[in-house]
Amino acid sequence: MLYYIGAISLILIGMYAVLTKKNLLKIVVGLSIVDSGVNLLFISVGYVKDATAPIFSMPSLTADKMVDPVPQALVLTAIVIGLATTAVALGLVIRLYDHHKTLNINKIRQLKW
Repeated sequence: MLYYIGAISLILIGMYAVLTKKNLLKIVVGLSIVDSGVNLLFISVGYVKDATAPIFSMPSLTADKMVDPVPQALVLTAIVIGLATTAVALGLVIRLYDHHKTLNINKIRQLKW
């Protein structure tokens, strides 16, 4: 239950940063926090108390005592995709700052063409 609360709080903190901040760098950090919260939520869904890793080298373990490996695999993929997305977003923020000398969304929006 604690993992769900932590995941939902991370998602809410990230959404607050995305929706209320005007600085592009803070928005990218907020998106990264949302990504971490979603990853924690996926891992907490697949968590089973007192279970072991899904390795079938020990024949004494039954299938109900193992953790589901699918959420773990999905989260590993999501971490790589989130890292790449964050890197691209930070690259765009750097290029915008070099070109417009500001990271404020309102000022960039006023510079139509």
